[in-house]
Amino acid sequence: SRKDMDVLTERVRELGAGGLAWLKVAEDGSISGPVAKFFTGELAADVVGQTGAPAGGMIMMCAGKPSVVHKVLSTLRREVAEENGLVDHDRFVFHWVMDFPLFQYDEDEKRWVSEHHPFTCPNMEDVELIEKAPEKVRSLSYDLVINGFECASGSIRIHDSALQERIFRRLELSEADIRRRFGFFTQALSYGAPPHGGIALGVDRILALIRRSPSIRDVIAFPKTQKGQDIMSGAPSRVDEKQLRELFIASTAGNEPPG
Repeated sequence: SRKDMDVLTERVRELGAGGLAWLKVAEDGSISGPVAKFFTGELAADVVGQTGAPAGGMIMMCAGKPSVVHKVLSTLRREVAEENGLVDHDRFVFHWVMDFPLFQYDEDEKRWVSEHHPFTCPNMEDVELIEKAPEKVRSLSYDLVINGFECASGSIRIHDSALQERIFRRLELSEADIRRRFGFFTQALSYGAPPHGGIALGVDRILALIRRSPSIRDVIAFPKTQKGQDIMSGAPSRVDEKQLRELFIASTAGNEPPG
């Protein structure tokens, strides 16, 4: 109903989108809705065909930066499916996500930064694009998604010192910064290192899926509050001046613990 769509529109705004556009598919394949006038003729048929929307189905869209749109529509899809009883909790669907971008552009710093970390190996087919088209460089990283949740993540690491220094320069680190911060590392790589990589499992997320828990907090021994406090141990707690001096830390805050 229109009321339901108003609720969903407000939800996507909460998630960071500007709004929600939607189309309803009729029995004869025609579409209606607030933005239907922009989808006529072959375009309307293409939209219905590409989305696979059945008669009586809804097509929901939002516009914006890819990172925002992907997050918003993914969350909306899961929530709508859950509310309408469309999720089969007895199935475990596995999916590998690959070909992540190696770089992302930081609008605040006005430069390219690592999507994951600066030690991730680029796809060797894209190495020549590092300087001239960094947005097109794919990484050798991978995620394992189970039922829509990331449950494992990993990557192949750079094992060549020249390539590693090239990545650092693409990230706009000066030669002095590279030597000061990572000189020991690039020197070690120059002696020879085998190709290597790894993957880490999100055990808490996997347990939550097995137990059908809506939140990983249900399977964490000592979950933190929204303020980052541990009710069991009382952390974070007061730190005395001696501890701060030993670690060469100066604090401008008071000594009372937060909250």
